[in-house]
Amino acid sequence: MRKFILDINPSTGELIEKIKCSSPGEIASGVKLARKAFKVWSKTPMKKRIALFKNIARDLNKEKKHIGELITKEMGKVYNSAVGECAGTAYAIEENITLAEKALETEIHKEDSLITEVHRMPLGVVAVITPWNFPVGMPESLLTPAILMGNTVVFKPSENTPLTGKAIYDIYNRYLPKGVINLLQGAEEVGEELLTSDIDMVSFVGSQAVGKKIMEACSKKLNRLVLELGGKDPMIVLKDADLDKAVNYAVNGSLRNSGQVCVSVERIYVEQSIFTKFEKMILDKVKNYKVGDGFDDVDMGPMVSEAQRNHVVNQIEEAKKKGAKVLYGGSVIERNGFFLEPTVISNLNHKHDIMTNETFGPVVCLQKVKNAEEAIEKANDSTFGLGATVWTKSTDKGRKIAEQIESGMIGVNQGIGGVSGTPWVGIKQSGFGFIGSVEGMRQFTVPKKISYRKK
Repeated sequence: MRKFILDINPSTGELIEKIKCSSPGEIASGVKLARKAFKVWSKTPMKKRIALFKNIARDLNKEKKHIGELITKEMGKVYNSAVGECAGTAYAIEENITLAEKALETEIHKEDSLITEVHRMPLGVVAVITPWNFPVGMPESLLTPAILMGNTVVFKPSENTPLTGKAIYDIYNRYLPKGVINLLQGAEEVGEELLTSDIDMVSFVGSQAVGKKIMEACSKKLNRLVLELGGKDPMIVLKDADLDKAVNYAVNGSLRNSGQVCVSVERIYVEQSIFTKFEKMILDKVKNYKVGDGFDDVDMGPMVSEAQRNHVVNQIEEAKKKGAKVLYGGSVIERNGFFLEPTVISNLNHKHDIMTNETFGPVVCLQKVKNAEEAIEKANDSTFGLGATVWTKSTDKGRKIAEQIESGMIGVNQGIGGVSGTPWVGIKQSGFGFIGSVEGMRQFTVPKKISYRKK
């Protein structure tokens, strides 16, 4: 097991800090502390838990500029977006408080004189393993539900954003009793060691490949799982769509956060009669994108690491070799750091890896289709099923198409965001379980029935 991870600034390639990895002994100690704390925390009244989390939300919002700076330094996100992530996450804690209260309500079922109460019981110690692309929002989406529902956690942030992870931990730990949250630092070796420790559940956001490894490891002890995995989100643009709105969404959805979003627009299917016009509008918009250090006045920062940039470049090169046309960008920007040009590729099909495997990079991928039926068929030709969007002036037509798409979250003439309290869910190999709703909260618990007869 390696002893250190190197925290690199992706805008400069320079070392921010050398971070000590948690040793096997420290991992076991963290789990042991969580196990001990669970005995008390699981019996702590919900009102007290909520009061503590209101303090956490307040402090996160108060410290959003400082943590935003850490995010930009560690993974390159444009600074204003990083600060916005922190502010939005503070608000998300408040939403999760409301959901947790509803999720823990005792259900009463009656049948003649028979009464059954269904209570929700916490599971125990939850391992929370989170990614780097939203290094505040993603951890909160797992930490808050797990802890509010009465569990204790052992938290391993991404090795690419260890200081941001530490900042989140410090705020939670400031108010929670000792051992309720425990921090581990390191890369895959630390995660693997944690998976074999005395835990009861794993909650993970990350890639499909790592999710499969976690599921395999958890099968040995039948540990509970919530996995939010990758996506290859399709966008269907029909000939009657509002092209201005569709183009704005296509470009922003493909390039936001340098394309490093699990629900990025990763493949766009456009009806042939409008394809040429749509392609030109895309190019005109992408050409105006400014790339640079996230602290500067730019639209897009660097990619998180050289390895992630290489993956995207390899996909682009493979597509070119198989006949795709790079209409714009596609090259490494020659400067310090891990910058890549925003890229537009056309003449694509499903023989190209970039149309079937997750890219997680700043690429707009365009494929021409004959009609809506072909677009639906192509959209569903994937092991992924996270998000999707449909663009047409007829909302009714869009809804009918959405019902045929094999994804957990679908937007019609908008992104996938929905009403507060609805689930964040992937189907197929994009998820196992889900978060972000009353039922999502309950996945950090098990039901317990108590039945008796009324005299």
